[in-house]
Amino acid sequence: MSSIANVQELIAKRAARELIGPSVVNLGIGIPTLVAKYIDDELIHFHTENGLLGVTDVEEEDPNLVNAGKLPVGERAGASFFSSAESFGMIRGGHIDVAILGALQVDENGRIANWAIPGKNIIGVGGAMDLLVGAKKVIVTTSHLTKDGKSKLMKSCTFPLTSTRSVDMIITELAVFTVVNEQLIMTELMPGATLEQVRESTDALFVEGDSAYEHSNA
Repeated sequence: MSSIANVQELIAKRAARELIGPSVVNLGIGIPTLVAKYIDDELIHFHTENGLLGVTDVEEEDPNLVNAGKLPVGERAGASFFSSAESFGMIRGGHIDVAILGALQVDENGRIANWAIPGKNIIGVGGAMDLLVGAKKVIVTTSHLTKDGKSKLMKSCTFPLTSTRSVDMIITELAVFTVVNEQLIMTELMPGATLEQVRESTDALFVEGDSAYEHSNA
């Protein structure tokens, strides 16, 4: 397993600890899809916005079924199928307990950018905007740094925001942050990470304990 895969699995496994049934959970594209591997609670029901409640992890995939990211998925016993319109009605009606999303950038108020990169073609917006408005709790799973070593946790996003709503939790390979009153609070270091690493790798203002740290990679 590559180091990137190790990082993704570490983040997904930590995110899985936040899911307690009975819950309806929507998993976004990327790291979020790995979360299902670490769930054995029969009262966690995975939802995909293209119309399936009862998604199983990739190890039980059916090549004839796909999720919103067009990846093959499986169906658990008792799964239900419905139209995309009904699926978005569930999201907008507040019937999704938890949404786990990926992110390109996160600002220091907990708002995310995850749907467009300026200058690049947009394949599709997907359901992230709706999930940020309609889901009761939103957890972001993302690597802490970009491929070129820049912080994804920024003072302000340079990519278009997905929603004005702040997420509830951010999980990276370095730390776990909760968002309270639009402020990032580091609540936990991930295995092998140090506080100094988090400080050096985070451009956004965040609180750790009773102290606030403002950082810059400049």
